[in-house]
Amino acid sequence: MATTVQPRTGTKPAASLSNEEILRYSRHLIMPEVGMDGQLKLKNAKVLLIGRGGWARRSVCILPPPASAQLGLVDFDVVDFTNLQRQVTFGTSDVGKPKSEAARARLANLNPDIQIQSFETQLTSANALELFKDFDIIVDGTDNFPPRYLVNDAGILLGKPNVYGSIFRFEGQATVFGMPDGPCYRLPLSRTASAGAVPSCAEGGVLGVLPGNRRLDPGDGNDQANSWPRR
Repeated sequence: MATTVQPRTGTKPAASLSNEEILRYSRHLIMPEVGMDGQLKLKNAKVLLIGRGGWARRSVCILPPPASAQLGLVDFDVVDFTNLQRQVTFGTSDVGKPKSEAARARLANLNPDIQIQSFETQLTSANALELFKDFDIIVDGTDNFPPRYLVNDAGILLGKPNVYGSIFRFEGQATVFGMPDGPCYRLPLSRTASAGAVPSCAEGGVLGVLPGNRRLDPGDGNDQANSWPRR
């Protein structure tokens, strides 16, 4: 089931910023590398974030402050007390609530101009292409191998970049797959990993600050070969 708040799908790209947006994003606008053109690209971006893991929840909080983009959230889980150690989107009062509902309230407070679509559903091969089609970038925040392969394959079919991140105990990885002439998720994982190949956070533990502290790899997959796979 999808719950939509102020949908922008089908609207014309924004060509300017309001006075309030100019003030909010002023630290971006004074940077020559960003400026007005860059900020407008951020404002018009459409990003779909999939999953319930710790790194996904850090990404949710990082995306809204710098841009009033359209953000889609795919998650069917509820907030658990153990999530609070690393998933900073949520607070104690959110325990027991659907994650998509709690995240939407948090994001609206961070940036009321952001356009949020919540999809309270599990990602499957039957709905992946439909969910992905209206978004520019897919952020893979899933926490096991089958949906990671699914995110990769659907992104490749639709030509959507796949921003990937994973954490395990004291280690973290981040990269981008599906770029033009770049690799996909299946390249470093030449052999399909089984669902239980790597312990989950519940089984192996994870350092709470890790989701917000990962390096971004250029995406060639080569220097990751010795440390893959990770969830």
